[in-house]
Amino acid sequence: MSLMGELRFFLGLQIKQGLEGTFVHQAKYTRDILKKFNMGDSKPMTTPMSTNTALDADEDGEAVDQKEFRGMIGSLLYLMVTRPDIQFTVCLCARYQASPRTSHRQAVKRIFRYLKFTPELGLWYSSGSSLSLRGFSDADHTGCRIDRKSTSGICQLLGTSLVSWSSRKQASVSLSTTKAEYIAAASCCSQLLWMKATLSDFGLRFGKIPLLVDSTFAISVAKNPVLHSRTKHIDVRLQVEGVDNALIKGEIESQWTGLIALLV
Repeated sequence: MSLMGELRFFLGLQIKQGLEGTFVHQAKYTRDILKKFNMGDSKPMTTPMSTNTALDADEDGEAVDQKEFRGMIGSLLYLMVTRPDIQFTVCLCARYQASPRTSHRQAVKRIFRYLKFTPELGLWYSSGSSLSLRGFSDADHTGCRIDRKSTSGICQLLGTSLVSWSSRKQASVSLSTTKAEYIAAASCCSQLLWMKATLSDFGLRFGKIPLLVDSTFAISVAKNPVLHSRTKHIDVRLQVEGVDNALIKGEIESQWTGLIALLV
């Protein structure tokens, strides 16, 4: 084993280290895939997807090259390693790889145009950040227009540094926004407990870990896991294995947060 100097490039990741912290990004990779898919001269966009976009199977739409579409999705999936801002949009478009249509390709191209506007974005890990652990969770309700399943969005921070995140369609259809939010919170809770156990191997100890949710009803269900007419549709396994059990053990502390706090 030999010392080869300061780490600057690793598996497509560019790493800048300084006294104040470490910045990890994929600016070179971003420009490479823009060039690869002939999007280098495209018009930049300030967001990865329009708020008016609602993708579905679009069975009447014109089919596009499946190989090219999958290649674009695959390239974006690797970019998500340092770009959580595109995860939801990429994962949404990835659902249509089996039979991509023009509308799906246009949505993917919109992501590339956003990357043209933000090639230098990445993850900043401050050297002065505290080592407190906290999580955020959110969910839509029946957002998928094909099977009406909801999508969970969760993230975990160590101090001010984003260390884990996920955007995933839920396994079952939620009959209420409360259940959709509760499933997302349970998923975030599981990740927090796993991170707590892993970090304990490095000598870190945590008290009650804040789990911030923007649904007061989901928090109420977690804090008072009793069966009644408004919660009987929520799977008992979620209550036993999810947030409720962690709250009882004192490992997690659920808190309400508004939209502004979720975006900070």
